[in-house]
Amino acid sequence: MTTSPAAAEAAPLRRLLNKVPEVSLAFWIIKIMSTTVGETGADYLAVNAGWGQGATRAVMGTLLALALAWQLRTRRYTPWIYWLTVVLVSVVGTQITDLLTDKLGVSLYVSTAVFAGVLALIFAVWFRIERTLSIHEIDTTRREGFYWAAILCTFALGTAAGDLATEALGLGFTWGAVAFGTLIALTYGAWRLGGNAVLTFWIGYILTRPFGAALGDLLTQSPSYGGLGLGAMRTSAIFLAVIVALVALAQHSAGRRPAALA
Repeated sequence: MTTSPAAAEAAPLRRLLNKVPEVSLAFWIIKIMSTTVGETGADYLAVNAGWGQGATRAVMGTLLALALAWQLRTRRYTPWIYWLTVVLVSVVGTQITDLLTDKLGVSLYVSTAVFAGVLALIFAVWFRIERTLSIHEIDTTRREGFYWAAILCTFALGTAAGDLATEALGLGFTWGAVAFGTLIALTYGAWRLGGNAVLTFWIGYILTRPFGAALGDLLTQSPSYGGLGLGAMRTSAIFLAVIVALVALAQHSAGRRPAALA
């Protein structure tokens, strides 16, 4: 069977270089810190900066749409665009859960279950169509669409699950961070013992969200509420500085790669 000239010309436009960073220690550090910034940043803008929940949701939603469009238009992994999108997804994911819980009165049990079901559906459709959930093969526009849909859902799910554990179930910020940190360590151990790499990656990715949220609350909340009292502004500034430094290093390393590999 031969391929028409038009199809042959269009095929490379649909096939991209992998658009996701390699999984490394720096990847997980940035991921956890971005989840914490999503928690603390959303609170700071809505409360401390006086924007209010409505304005914060509108501004952050618009910025996320612009960043995601930019990310989808790139032909290869660009660290600063990718991680900017992740940070904005973290903020918006937090706001989605807060909207359901605080404004619409949806139970954390219900929102956690619903987000878990939606995420499972995304994975099921993704796998049925693409036959893989590996982040090493995000090399088509359709796969990238599935990827970002899953990422947004993991952040919303993680926020709901974290609030459920720390507030509804009464674990508190410290024990919530310990509990989710332990689950992450067990997932890492399962991977080291030969567990499925794709499965353990996504489990770890989901768990880092409630871990980061609990860590953010632990750092920012006042001691009377069980926190350390650093405040949302200071915590967000410190974590953003670390994220910027690590992303700048990744961007510098990406720029030094040979053109044939880039």
